[in-house]
Amino acid sequence: MSEPAPQSARRPGLALQVPSASTGAVTSPTRINVRNVNAFYGAKQALFDVNLEIPDNAVTAFIGASGCGKSTLLRCLNRMNDTIPGARVDGEILMDGADINAADVDPVLVRTRIGMVFQKPSPFPMSIYDNVAYGPRTHKLTTSKAELDELVERSLRRAALWEEAKDRLNKSGLGLSGGQQQRLCIARALAVSPAVILMDEPCSALDPVATAHIEQLIEDIRKHTCIVMVTHSMAQAARVSQITAFFNMGKLIETAPTADLFTAPKLEQTQDYITGRFG
Repeated sequence: MSEPAPQSARRPGLALQVPSASTGAVTSPTRINVRNVNAFYGAKQALFDVNLEIPDNAVTAFIGASGCGKSTLLRCLNRMNDTIPGARVDGEILMDGADINAADVDPVLVRTRIGMVFQKPSPFPMSIYDNVAYGPRTHKLTTSKAELDELVERSLRRAALWEEAKDRLNKSGLGLSGGQQQRLCIARALAVSPAVILMDEPCSALDPVATAHIEQLIEDIRKHTCIVMVTHSMAQAARVSQITAFFNMGKLIETAPTADLFTAPKLEQTQDYITGRFG
């Protein structure tokens, strides 16, 4: 990691409109603590000694050029790298003080507590109702049809999809628009009451109107949930996140409250990225 540039050598930060929701210190307790994490795909090292505290009830955005390690770290947070042959993660990832990589921890339970929303909307080829009910049924979270019905409705309401879907619950989720499909995937994640939701470029395949819906939804959900989001859009990070972490070549370069990172970054390497000098 490079040393901070002398004050006289620093260039102004990126002139982004950082909303008031993104300003100020985050006072929520730490939900995830990443300690000395290194990640490997076979002989190739993808992450180098990453240390990061991720607060609850906030959006933490990972930014950086393609291949910088941000998606690798996101996948480490719910053990999705376990499914990749040759992948290995060293170090500790603690959620509420417990190491999610411990030998006695079931990765399926980890993924129940730490949900995932992918870049491309990925509803299951089943009805809207069954998409949302899938997780609660699998993990036996309800004891009656009425209780399941209530959970499905509550999840769709939290995902701002109930009014659009309530009259077509038995129709395929694949028949929804792209933005609606992404909200359905968010409802599916919410249905198992995760402590954390990971989002990997959740708006990259959506039009501006659908993106605005998802961003408003993220703002609503983060009031009660820890959200970690990978985005290539610095403007989006500025709009929706409270904390931003900048990665480059597998290393965490700088992390700070979003407004601070975009308007007064401490490191010249961060300034170079957000002002477009590289990446």
